[in-house]
Amino acid sequence: MLVLPFLKVPDCRNAQLWGQLKRFWVFVKMQVLLLKEPRDGESGPDPYIQELASHGHKATLIPVLSFKFVSLNTLSDKLFQPEKYGGLIFTSPRAVEAVKMCLEAEERREEWNSSVKEKWNSKSIYVVGRATGALVRYLGLNPLGEDTGIADVLSRLIIEREDRNIPPLFFPCGSIKREVLPTALRENGVPLEMLTVYQTAEHPDLEKNLKNYFTEQGAPASIAYFSPSGVKFCLEVVRRLSGEQLPQIKFAAIGPTTQDAMIAEGLCVSCTAEQPTAEHLAAAIAKSLQ
Repeated sequence: MLVLPFLKVPDCRNAQLWGQLKRFWVFVKMQVLLLKEPRDGESGPDPYIQELASHGHKATLIPVLSFKFVSLNTLSDKLFQPEKYGGLIFTSPRAVEAVKMCLEAEERREEWNSSVKEKWNSKSIYVVGRATGALVRYLGLNPLGEDTGIADVLSRLIIEREDRNIPPLFFPCGSIKREVLPTALRENGVPLEMLTVYQTAEHPDLEKNLKNYFTEQGAPASIAYFSPSGVKFCLEVVRRLSGEQLPQIKFAAIGPTTQDAMIAEGLCVSCTAEQPTAEHLAAAIAKSLQ
């Protein structure tokens, strides 16, 4: 049950007043802070905000990261030479966005739609997570591995499926990435070619937005992290702004990788989504707040 510090629990002998207060507490919405970027290519409310609202909680989204795309000319050249590769790997929506940017020119888009994408579809297109898979489908490609959820599980799928004599799998990625997948493929003899196509940095307005949130809303009942980078860039600010209320906050992780980063920083993780989806994270947060 949510305990409101400004309400004093009444004498239980006053049954009518106690009943009224209990009914009031049922309808109080707990505040949840989501430290994530808006979903790419989607209109309408963020699905995480919608799912938490369905559980009776009010969520606010504050972007943590900013991105700068790099090496797009090199990426474009490689995308239009599918015969040189054994398949594609995408582990983030941002890498798919980089591909999309390479197809903005009309002549490039026409060539992609008329022949190139089908050549890629004759190979394996591996992805982590449903959000990345949905963006890959938007490009006209057929993703594999959406339900793997994390890179180490995807690496096992790739190792099981791929012959060691194939051309290298092409892996457009960010400047901050875990080495789990490249290391696993390398150790098992699966050829891989990586290209950094975006650089990750702290969002320029992160500290200001967090200060405004805590000033206006106070400390939330729950804070959800969505990446190790998010933990790195804003944990100290969250700790400072939360002050003595920090132990009361339920910290949530989108998956085990983020959970590990939070634990490494000394945070007590109250819940972790079983799968990296809005439905699973909202359900985990709602359960932790009961």
